[in-house]
Amino acid sequence: MSPLRRISRALLAFLLMLLVGTIGYGLLGFGLLDALYQTVTTITTVGFREVHPLNAVGMVFTMLLILVGAGTALYLFGVVLEALIEGHLRQQMERRRMDRRIDRMSGHVIVCGWGRVGRSCVQYLSGLGKQIVIVDRDPARLQDLEYPNVLGDVTDDSILQAAGIGRAQALIAALDSDADNVYVTLSSRALRHDLVIIARARTEDSKSKLLRAGANRAVNPQLIGGRRMAAFALQPNVAEFLDVVMHDDTLDYRIEEVEIVPGSPLVGRSLKDSALRQTTGALVLAIRTATGQFIANPTGETTLKADTILIVLGTPAQLDAIRTLGGK
Repeated sequence: MSPLRRISRALLAFLLMLLVGTIGYGLLGFGLLDALYQTVTTITTVGFREVHPLNAVGMVFTMLLILVGAGTALYLFGVVLEALIEGHLRQQMERRRMDRRIDRMSGHVIVCGWGRVGRSCVQYLSGLGKQIVIVDRDPARLQDLEYPNVLGDVTDDSILQAAGIGRAQALIAALDSDADNVYVTLSSRALRHDLVIIARARTEDSKSKLLRAGANRAVNPQLIGGRRMAAFALQPNVAEFLDVVMHDDTLDYRIEEVEIVPGSPLVGRSLKDSALRQTTGALVLAIRTATGQFIANPTGETTLKADTILIVLGTPAQLDAIRTLGGK
């Protein structure tokens, strides 16, 4: 039982004894304030004096109240003292504040697993200003962590609910085991059919399983790392440019995606007519159609349609200017 629950139960019992004592002395002829005063001094064993003389019934009632009430008061004080000494109360209050903070979040990203991959994901997301909730079963990993976090087994649906999966934008399954990542993906997809789920795959065989389980993307960090190393060996300038643009927080330029929503003034217009380059300064590198097809280096005659994704290079201000025109 948690310390706060123990304290609340002990406090409830103490208040109940105060109520019983006050009612009892009231039936013995005491006024309300006198009855409450007599109850408090009796339960706490202070014993200043009896407000009014007691008959035989009053003395029996007082003895019973001392036996039960004093024990209740001592138990309450002991529980509070234990919580304060061991720091449980402080931890519980911090946990409550963090839970309330998570409850207020919306559009955040849940990162499952605070290992090397999870840390890299959080570092990148934090640089983009995203709200993050971390879930891990190891309390040592979460100790003194600056980000909102939930301690528990992420394969438990209640832990995902505590992390705010109902309001999250995306979930990253970065656990050490492929089996755990598959389980988390299945559970998350069952809870949210529209959630973006990115799962870590330790082997190529597990990628297909994760996709069938409901992941939008399955990523093998070792494979991607190997390909990047090879790219640096053969085309170092191209690889470094992409690496800097995607991951260097000190650079103003970013490559991001902008979705054209229905009703946008861009819908039905060609790239040439929209004049995105002239009006915003951002450069459209590619387009992904609603059917999933990529069009690299699109021509000016390319027509923009609803649900089209623009892959754009530009500064944050330039990218915001494109979003203002009707994208998101």
